Amino acid sequence: MKVCVVGGGAREHALAHVLSRTAEVVVTPGNPLIPGSTDQPPEEIDADLFVVGPEAPLVDGLADRLRARGALVFGPGADGARLEGSKAWMKHIAAVADLPTARHGAFTDQGSADAFLDTMGDLFVVKTDGLAAGKGVIVTESRAEASAAVAEYLSGAAFGDAGRTVVIEEGMVGPELSLLAVCDGQGAVALAPAQDFKRVADGDAGPNTGGMGAYSPVPFVDDALVDQVMDRFVDPTLHTLRERGIDYRGVLYAGLMLTAEGPKLVEYNVRFGDPEAEVVLPRFSGDLAQLLAEAAAGHIETEPTFTDEAAVTVVMASEGYPQSPRTGDVISGLDEAATIPGVVVFGAGVATDDSGQVVTAGGRVLAVTAVAPGVSEARTRAYRAVDAIDWPGCFSRRDIAASAVAAHDAGVASGGR
Repeated sequence: MKVCVVGGGAREHALAHVLSRTAEVVVTPGNPLIPGSTDQPPEEIDADLFVVGPEAPLVDGLADRLRARGALVFGPGADGARLEGSKAWMKHIAAVADLPTARHGAFTDQGSADAFLDTMGDLFVVKTDGLAAGKGVIVTESRAEASAAVAEYLSGAAFGDAGRTVVIEEGMVGPELSLLAVCDGQGAVALAPAQDFKRVADGDAGPNTGGMGAYSPVPFVDDALVDQVMDRFVDPTLHTLRERGIDYRGVLYAGLMLTAEGPKLVEYNVRFGDPEAEVVLPRFSGDLAQLLAEAAAGHIETEPTFTDEAAVTVVMASEGYPQSPRTGDVISGLDEAATIPGVVVFGAGVATDDSGQVVTAGGRVLAVTAVAPGVSEARTRAYRAVDAIDWPGCFSRRDIAASAVAAHDAGVASGGR
């Protein structure tokens, strides 16, 4: 089978890495660290299966255009991708499907937004309605900061048209859970759970980012909880979409908060999470190409299986990320990092300079992943690899999966958002 992966980040690198176990893989546009990268557009590539990685081309209807020419595509059409393209619409679907989620409202003017803020508690969440590369979210205990974020978003100064509508939510407290479900239009199967780290700095400090690291499996998530999430969130969502004539074939990523009242939906994404993909996919022990092809064809027959090993991913970022990342710095130590057992360095924001050296080309530059028999050893290996890699101003969180290691014996973990 020949598979075309669309995208050029660490998520697509992880997809290509695992798909290549059983399939021929080409990645467009890819990046210098991804084997099989090409600048040929997906519409000009002949492949048995297309796997669309990022959310933007899905929202833009790439899957529809590829299907219109007869291609087998893993990724929702523009109608289903609206779940991520519009947070207000996602909340509407959640209400229709009766999904537990935070109290919320969508606003296009400052006055109404401020009036809603006045009705809330002491933790405010302000989001852009449209796509903002994972950065259009403010979580604050300050009413003034929340109001200022609304003003910045609505004006277009922060995220352009993506922020002309804002979604305001009451903050929720509890451990976060990322669950990716592979959907075939009728039903879905769950992949291994993961937990990611959105804030830029240790201790969940600083602004939200696209994700600074992740780990899998999650010690406080058992099969019963996964089944509960599928029954209470994923299945009702797919049913609600089908009622609207939406044939959803692709990944449905449920971002959840495990509150004292039970799981509640934070958000839906319509693609593999990044960095969740970098820890979930390396643990996949079956034929990923076969599973995704079955989902794209509308009938999943393969049950996902995973190794008992743990995976930890640490994102290495450029100075200034997420606000104004510095680019163009030469990256050293990639070869040394790759010699550490169980380590794969997935390229995200990378390019090559005129001399062929790998340089930084974005905010999140590398996703350093390690797989090992347990989360403690995986974490140790990942940070050994991180410490081998260098460029001016690079940084990473140093506490990825630390709580999971500390709580391993007790079987619990804590977190928050």
